[in-house]
Amino acid sequence: MSDDDAALDVAFLALADPVRRRIIARLSRGPATVNDLAEPFEISKQAVSKHIQVLEQAQLVTRSRDAQRRPVHLNPARLEALTAWIDQYRLVREGQFRSLDAVLESSAGQAAPKAKD
Repeated sequence: MSDDDAALDVAFLALADPVRRRIIARLSRGPATVNDLAEPFEISKQAVSKHIQVLEQAQLVTRSRDAQRRPVHLNPARLEALTAWIDQYRLVREGQFRSLDAVLESSAGQAAPKAKD
């Protein structure tokens, strides 16, 4: 298994959890503290911190230090890498559908009855 495959596995495993996906969605609006991120959940701040650690290990988020605060930030470059991986397969499939559409259109054109004068 390549390093890229292992990184994809870690990232998609991190995103498999609904709490972590909601954290990512919240961070898409801007940085937030653990307290901010924990607010909508009925779980402890410690549990939210563990979710953040999983996202950090997957390189989906980063933390910075701002005096006493340690805001969590989304890592857009990592999300872009995941999107690029997904897009390579989506583009192949779209090309196949376009080819199928062309075949169906030509078949429909040949099968259409001609109008009598």
